[in-house]
Amino acid sequence: MDEKKKNPKPLNDKVKSLDININEFGEITSSMLVDDLNKYLNKTVNDKKLKDQTLEEE
Repeated sequence: MDEKKKNPKPLNDKVKSLDININEFGEITSSMLVDDLNKYLNKTVNDKKLKDQTLEEE
């Protein structure tokens, strides 16, 4: 775990400009559309739950 703190991965420009807030009504506001954020995460992040499902199917 210490290695991650010492050597963080460089941030993508899209992530650097991301701003997420929760307003007084509990609504999440973001500088990026939710659909665009989901597309970015689907491309760059491996989903642990999906990985486990594919192992069970085999």
